Amino acid sequence: MTVDLMQNTLDLMILKALSWDAMHGYGVARWIERTTREAMRIEEGSLYPALHRLERRGLVDSSWGVSENNRRAKYYTLTTRGRDQLHQEVRRWEDLVTAVGRVLSGAPA
Repeated sequence: MTVDLMQNTLDLMILKALSWDAMHGYGVARWIERTTREAMRIEEGSLYPALHRLERRGLVDSSWGVSENNRRAKYYTLTTRGRDQLHQEVRRWEDLVTAVGRVLSGAPA
């Protein structure tokens, strides 16, 4: 996979996680791990730069709160722009999956 594809995939998964509710970084990582049945593990070194990148792009907002462990944590929420981006990216991803499926099945055009 190219770096862009991996980065875009991580961004898409983060946006999807935040579409359910506000979460702190650890919560986003755990949501992705649980949802993928542990097939994907998101390391802090990838997660937090992605969250900051999404915030700079205006796709997520953040605010400080208290976690379930009674610790100070930064919570991320999806913006309206982020929700629109999520819908666009899901459509692109579905098109890509369809195209790869055609290649793998060997079906002629």
